[in-house]
Amino acid sequence: MSLVLDPAAQDLLFREARTANTFTDEPVTEEQVQAIYDLVKYGPTAFNQSPLRITLVRSAEARERLVKHLAEGNQAKTAAAPLVAILSADNEFHEELPTLFPHFPQAKDVFFSERPAREGAAALNAALQAAYFIVGVRAAGLAAGPMTGFDFEGVRKEFLDDDHTPLMVVNIGRPGPDAWYPRSPRLAYEDVVTTV
Repeated sequence: MSLVLDPAAQDLLFREARTANTFTDEPVTEEQVQAIYDLVKYGPTAFNQSPLRITLVRSAEARERLVKHLAEGNQAKTAAAPLVAILSADNEFHEELPTLFPHFPQAKDVFFSERPAREGAAALNAALQAAYFIVGVRAAGLAAGPMTGFDFEGVRKEFLDDDHTPLMVVNIGRPGPDAWYPRSPRLAYEDVVTTV
C-alpha cells in the first residue's frame, strides 16, 4: 500500500465523505469547532500567512440575515443546518506576518505592501485553508456542505467589512436523511497527471 494513513481514515476524509444537503438537529459544539481549527491551522500556506477567517452563524437572527443572501436552492438546507460558517479571506493578513513568519518579518512590506498583491495572495491561501477546514470537519466525524451560491457582496456587507472577502458558506453537522446526491464522477489519474 502506498498510503500510510489508515484505510478507514482515508474513507472518512475522502472516499466515503460527501457534501451533505440535510442534517440532523444534533448541535455542533464550540469544542468541536475548536478541535477542527486546532487541527487544520497546521495546513501550509505561502509565508504561513493564514488569511482564512471563520464567522460562525449560530443565532436564529443571524441565520435569517444570512439565508436571504443565498441562492434559492441553498436557503432551506442552510436554515436547518446545526451550524453555518462563513469562510472569508482577510486582505489585511500581512499585519500578522511579523508573528507568523518571524524569520523574515519584513515580508509584510517587501511582498504585501500593495492591496492587489494582498488580495490575490489572501484569496489563494484562504481557499487552501477552506479546503483544510472541510477535511477537518470530516475528521471530526461531521459532514460539510460548502456552497458558493450566494450574493457575495450582500454577505460581505451583512457580516464582514471591506477588508474581508467571502469565499464560501459551509453548513456543518451530522448528515440527515437523504443527505447525499449520487456520487459524481472524478477524472482518472491519466487525465490529470503529466510527467515531463
